[in-house]
Amino acid sequence: MSDGKLILLPNLLDETLDAFNFLPAGVGPLVGTLQGLIAESEKAGRRYLRRFLTHDQMAALPLQTLNEHSSPEQLQVLLAPLLRGETWGLISDAGLPCLADPGADLVGAARKQKVSVQAVAGPSSIVMALQLSGFSGQRFAFHGYLPREPDLLEKRIVELEKRSGMEHSSQIWIEAPYRSSKMLEFLKTKLQPSTHLCVAVQLTTPHERSASLSISEWKKISFPIEKEPAVFLIYKNQQLWVNNNFQ
Repeated sequence: MSDGKLILLPNLLDETLDAFNFLPAGVGPLVGTLQGLIAESEKAGRRYLRRFLTHDQMAALPLQTLNEHSSPEQLQVLLAPLLRGETWGLISDAGLPCLADPGADLVGAARKQKVSVQAVAGPSSIVMALQLSGFSGQRFAFHGYLPREPDLLEKRIVELEKRSGMEHSSQIWIEAPYRSSKMLEFLKTKLQPSTHLCVAVQLTTPHERSASLSISEWKKISFPIEKEPAVFLIYKNQQLWVNNNFQ
């Protein structure tokens, strides 16, 4: 096994928040031990390091990028310092790496090369939305982003609704912020009246709000969403007592 280590570090769900209030206290000292950082973009990586390091420390720390455009060959480049025994961190643009994030490919490659991997706890909009929904946390599935084409999207939503009913499972996905409002309106017209839908918006921020209602109830309320990050969850045929804070 290599003496190198890959540390999966949590990031804020909103970059305007104070890292020392919303990330575990141990993150800062861990960042100080790194010999390099892997981020989705150089800008995001520098912004993350700036929260914990001095200007000189940040300038001296190597930074590499890993995103949806990275090739298998680039993964090998990222593995090289780990195989030499170095300790590097991996972050996502928001929340936890490897969840709806290309970091999973690097972790898989590191495992194959017997590189030690350490995960640090932190905020996850996916997990927090499931907690807030009141839906089943015993059985659930996360689907990343659904298709954008209306026909394919409708087909996928119907499949997830059916799966939820058959498995008694929560079905979870996310959407690009500028499409969140459109997604909500689409779901209100395509899901069955008895299906429960939870929408959780801007989690951990001062603008956080969520609602968990049947589709028939959703059609009776106003829940405006601007261009904001949101998590969507559905659960079929469940009578729920939930606390909604959408006002």
